[in-house]
Amino acid sequence: MRNFTSAPPPFSLFASLFLYSKHADTDSVKLRKKSRRRHHKKMVDVSPVQKLYNTCNEVFDSCSAGIIPSPDNIQKLKAVLDEFKPADVGLSPDMPHFRASVAEKTPVIRYIHIHECEKFSIGIFCLPPSGVIPLHNHPGMTVFSKLLFGTMHIKSYDWVDDVPPSASAVVSTSKCKFYSLFLCLILNFMQPDFVLEEEIEMLYEAMQPDVQQPEARLAKVKVNSNFIAPCNTSILYPNDGGNMHCFTAVTACAVLDVLGPPYSEPDGRHCQYYLDFPIAGFSGVFDNIFLADNAVDGLKLPEGEKEGLAWLSEREKPEDLTFVGELYRGPVIVEN
Repeated sequence: MRNFTSAPPPFSLFASLFLYSKHADTDSVKLRKKSRRRHHKKMVDVSPVQKLYNTCNEVFDSCSAGIIPSPDNIQKLKAVLDEFKPADVGLSPDMPHFRASVAEKTPVIRYIHIHECEKFSIGIFCLPPSGVIPLHNHPGMTVFSKLLFGTMHIKSYDWVDDVPPSASAVVSTSKCKFYSLFLCLILNFMQPDFVLEEEIEMLYEAMQPDVQQPEARLAKVKVNSNFIAPCNTSILYPNDGGNMHCFTAVTACAVLDVLGPPYSEPDGRHCQYYLDFPIAGFSGVFDNIFLADNAVDGLKLPEGEKEGLAWLSEREKPEDLTFVGELYRGPVIVEN
């Protein structure tokens, strides 16, 4: 008689294999769920500034000076910036960066460097009340500016390209200065505190015949408004959107700036500052002074069309403009 006690029957073996397989499948499912949870947690934990960095990497990957990202990429980066809050980059309005100082004649502008590479840069300008970043350009750049908090006045210009070549870049800056500062003196007569020492010095220089003055170029106002946070991201382009702009802090404020590509002296992307002289004031007797000798042949505009036009003249960086670097204390960026 055969003894079956020494070995399990076949169905018992199959049952064991089934149970083993079931446990293995259960363990596999658990591992997959755990992996998904880790992946989900990793995605959830990505900070806004890390998301900004990742998006900039993607948006500016195939761009260079003068090359604008695609409309879809523009909107993608804008959507990321639109959601930014001061706390996302470690800022709050009560920080020392934003305090007004009575002792300083011109408020100091603080700059917080977050990231810079050949393709783009990310940083924050911190302006105390009445702080000013003078009119300057962004050669070949696409620039995104997000006001994080506060109220800021932005005035921006684009070049007028459809002006005849003989009409643009030929008006003597000394004449522009003389006119503008002559008005300052008139205002000073009515308001004695109006004229600052810098204006007096500029007026003196403008009257010197031997001083070589740069020529002025015609531009048109693109934006001239107050922006109050929270507000949408402002975007400017190499030849549109207000490539030359001036920031004035109505209250303490902070601006998150993304430049693509960043400034680079070796590559010819120099930050050029400008003086602006509204052309609307060049009327009547002043037309004979400033538009003499056919200097702007073909630019006899009706009075209504002069509104918003101005001569922009290159200038050196203002001596009283001070930028001070501050340490970034927000979430760390992991570079790819």
